[in-house]
Amino acid sequence: MAGLLGTIWDGVALRRIRIGADPDAPPRPVALPTAWEDEAAAAIAAIAPGNGPVVFPTLAEGWIRRVTMRGRRLGLIESPEEADALAAGLGELLLARRGAPGAEVWRDRREEARFVLSLPAFLDADGGFDAAGYAAAVAVGVRVLDILGQGRAPRLRLGFADLAGLLAAFRLPYGGPEARDVAAAIAALTRGAAEAESGRLAARHGALHPVALIWPSPPTATVVPGLAEAARAALDEAASSPGLRHEGCVALAPADAVEALLGAEQAGIAPAAGPLVPTRDNDGRFVLRPTRAAERAGDEAPALLGPPPPGARGAMEAAVMPFLDAAPPAPPAQAALPQAPRRAAPRPVAAPAARTWRVQVGGARVALRATEDDRGRLREIAFSLPREGAASRALLEALAEAVSLGLAHGVPLAAFVEAYAYGPGAGGAVEGDAAIRRATSVLDWAFRRLAIDYLGRTDLPDPAVEEMLPAVAGQDPPLLPLDLPVAQPPARRRRAWSHAA
Repeated sequence: MAGLLGTIWDGVALRRIRIGADPDAPPRPVALPTAWEDEAAAAIAAIAPGNGPVVFPTLAEGWIRRVTMRGRRLGLIESPEEADALAAGLGELLLARRGAPGAEVWRDRREEARFVLSLPAFLDADGGFDAAGYAAAVAVGVRVLDILGQGRAPRLRLGFADLAGLLAAFRLPYGGPEARDVAAAIAALTRGAAEAESGRLAARHGALHPVALIWPSPPTATVVPGLAEAARAALDEAASSPGLRHEGCVALAPADAVEALLGAEQAGIAPAAGPLVPTRDNDGRFVLRPTRAAERAGDEAPALLGPPPPGARGAMEAAVMPFLDAAPPAPPAQAALPQAPRRAAPRPVAAPAARTWRVQVGGARVALRATEDDRGRLREIAFSLPREGAASRALLEALAEAVSLGLAHGVPLAAFVEAYAYGPGAGGAVEGDAAIRRATSVLDWAFRRLAIDYLGRTDLPDPAVEEMLPAVAGQDPPLLPLDLPVAQPPARRRRAWSHAA
């Protein structure tokens, strides 16, 4: 790591882990700062080109060096000292997990580049918002995007992420007027700081576009100290520029792995998905842990991070739109809808409110009940094991309640399927289900059944006979994967989760 001497990474302690970009991807060795969590390691595995080992500081310095060299070659960076200053600023943003370019820059692809700033990373030690640091980070992002656009791009794609996480820190419900004022002030600060930097570039290299003559008015006050004043000052500085290099600078974008690298949990102005997220504990078991937004919200997390009221997302978009140069991306559930108005197709009358399956798994009778919402989406599950003891029934009921709670707070069913499909336990032949003939456990059958009906999954084949755990003579094996079994199922059926190298 001699190439890192003298950089901000010199002396940063690293840890090593083998991890894939997602649970099904082959793991690769990744070295990253010690304090960063495994989700950041998975993001590094996703954005790094190739399939070999990755040392994050080396990866980061690689694209930073490409940016500064291109800036020097194009005349957009005038001296080695200026190049070093820009490189140091980018390194500081990355180490603090405040900002980074999109995945296309890390992979050195010739695509339209973007730069994203994680809003919660600018929370200061006193519980306020570092508006000055944020404005400086916006300026760095504009410089980088201008260089990547060869100094000729009329529009840049600089945006922010995880507004929901920032609102949680200030205990603001997403659907409230105070939250919209904060969002509008953040957008105004972003616009003002970006155009002020575009004006400074215009003073050096020539103006290409005029300054806006009429500015939208930012909020006069917010619950975040100093935020409204910083937004007004940034807009005033931009308005005093002799001209701009860019027609537009601020555009929110859908998230890629870079948001996860920065620790941002939501793209742009999206509301929080809920206070809980599925993960694995040190023993490899599935658990629900609080999100970072929930940790910031404390005891108020369940109320603050629940589903926002109808129309809250649209109201939030209306609050920030005057300060953006492009409309925010549609929410994932709406992105594929036609733009032309059309009458929604009525839900079939025959669609049931609940479904129940009754099967035998390895000779043990089990019933699975799935309750749906008014759109036919899975809402909660329940199990019944009439022949099992009270302890097994209680554990299975508790697990079903945890899954139902996760579904209610936005945890995708796919996460539970990945956690429990092919889980070890008392498995065997399945009787009563024409699509699933063998299962490694009750949970294996149940979550593959749910995957078929609610996710349309057809990529979860029956396990081989040798993957069934044999019963121990004189004992009834557990129906749930409570303890690690003596013999693990073959590796080809296991999901690839992160583990330390």
